[in-house]
Amino acid sequence: MKLLISACLLGVRCRYDGASKTHPLVEALAEHHTLIPICPEQMGGLSTPRPPSECRGDRVVANTGVDVTEQYRRGAQEVLRLCQMFGCEAAVLKERSPSCGSGKIYDGTFTGQLISGDGTTAEQLKAHGIPVYGESQIEELL
Repeated sequence: MKLLISACLLGVRCRYDGASKTHPLVEALAEHHTLIPICPEQMGGLSTPRPPSECRGDRVVANTGVDVTEQYRRGAQEVLRLCQMFGCEAAVLKERSPSCGSGKIYDGTFTGQLISGDGTTAEQLKAHGIPVYGESQIEELL
């Protein structure tokens, strides 16, 4: 099966802080599936590093107050395009992210509080029938 995967989970230093979040089960996942790495924020035109951002309703705002909704939406569109081009059947995305989070995301106050919701990319993929898994669900795919 072909899977989209957040590049930061593969060790790519593309997170807002210039770091990665390598997941220990990704190598095992790669033994069973073809992985297509993506970083919606970079694909939407944002730099690395960049100010942290959180969802506020239907907008995405950086902690500097700058509205980055369009970049996040553009990144989500590019991810969907790659998903369709490569025939990916599901996605494994970084949990709690304003683009990749699925089910729970930060509440927009930059206080670490979580709310129910999806990031822009997870929402876009789900709207097109693509199942989205967080990194804590990788074992389900093994």
